[in-house]
Amino acid sequence: MTEESSTLDTSVPHSARIWNYWLGGTDNFEADRAAGDEVIAHIPDIPIGAKAERVFLKRVVRFLVEDAGIRQFLDVGTGLPSADNTHEVAQSLDPGSRIVYVDNDPLVMEHARALLNSTPEGACTYVEADLREPESILDAARETLDFSQPIGLMILGVVNHIMDDEVAYASVARLVRAMPPGSHLVLTHSTAEIHGEPMLRVMRETTERGGTPIRARTKAELERFFDGLDLLEPGVVTCSRWRPAPDSAEPEVYLFGGVARIG
Repeated sequence: MTEESSTLDTSVPHSARIWNYWLGGTDNFEADRAAGDEVIAHIPDIPIGAKAERVFLKRVVRFLVEDAGIRQFLDVGTGLPSADNTHEVAQSLDPGSRIVYVDNDPLVMEHARALLNSTPEGACTYVEADLREPESILDAARETLDFSQPIGLMILGVVNHIMDDEVAYASVARLVRAMPPGSHLVLTHSTAEIHGEPMLRVMRETTERGGTPIRARTKAELERFFDGLDLLEPGVVTCSRWRPAPDSAEPEVYLFGGVARIG
């Protein structure tokens, strides 16, 4: 364990560890479980949403590999490793796939380096950087990814931690501009359009408890991240409704997601 990560305050809830708890993981502490349970008390289906986003990730990565021909992924906002991570899904379909994971949390990076192992044919690297510093992300990603070939730009559940709209839109737009033609932007974000005031309340309370600040955005606000791109059907929808299996009966969840072709 690094000196920095060994001094992390585990008495304060952390968004990545709360998420890990909702997904049924074990990389969390009492403060995270207490904060997670408090949210569940207001919104009982919150873990369903977390799991729905993971299923969304699997569907999207499969689509990008099988239908869009993408073999490279830039995954910004990695979060703590769980089942069916981006590289696992991509490399199960093509072992030569190359993935760069990005997160700004040293604990997440420590776990990622320990647990996220690539196939021999592909590559899986890790960058400690912040979405609000896109140039740092791009500089590091170029060491692993070929920017003359399409890239799957995955930004799942991270833009909702950027409170300032101008910074949020500009940061995503800068990464999009650097992507070669044929790349795809995949973005998910929390919303209050499903649960209303209870969702806004738990976000305020999480922030007040010392957790990572988080906010909701509307469907219209999320569509702005895809301005100028070819937003694929069915557009920005609750994650559980993005191209589900024909017999799926998944409920709407508090995370919206969309996929768009770049160039």
